[in-house]
Amino acid sequence: MKQEEGQGQLSPEVLPSPGNGRAGDGRGAGGEVFLPSLLSFLFLLAACGGGAPQPVPVDTRNDTCSWCRMTVSDVHTAAELVAPQEEPLIFDDIGCLRDYLGANPKTAPNSTAFVADHRTGSWVRADQAVYTRVPSLETAMGSHLIAHAGADAQAADPASRGGEPLTATDVFGSSTPRREG
Repeated sequence: MKQEEGQGQLSPEVLPSPGNGRAGDGRGAGGEVFLPSLLSFLFLLAACGGGAPQPVPVDTRNDTCSWCRMTVSDVHTAAELVAPQEEPLIFDDIGCLRDYLGANPKTAPNSTAFVADHRTGSWVRADQAVYTRVPSLETAMGSHLIAHAGADAQAADPASRGGEPLTATDVFGSSTPRREG
């Protein structure tokens, strides 16, 4: 690039254009297409990034429970098990997640279980949630278990009233929903 004499800025007419002289055509100096490659690289970098895997949104029309194979019909009682480089496992009932973990003690290393806050539908790590067993509340597989982000969220949810408060250990026993590798 050439600088105009006496100025510290580049002159627009001497800025190089990519590719064959057509500015913005997405081609590098050799004519190869680099924009799609760059976007693919950035997507791969984001997917393999250092953050812990997060739960995915539940599609109540298409997602089926990884344990009982029923359609996940209510996001407010759903759960997920996520692990790096693994497809997330989706469950339609907290009881299905509990049963899956009990039957599969060697779940993927570094997997993290999430449960939906019954009132808001937002995801909460299963080992940090508070639970309530509400016999009068129907859940997909009849566990009668609902989860909340904390005691305040539990108290704010009318559905939890009259239920039995539980901890993650009460619900999952020795099948811890978070496994640090």
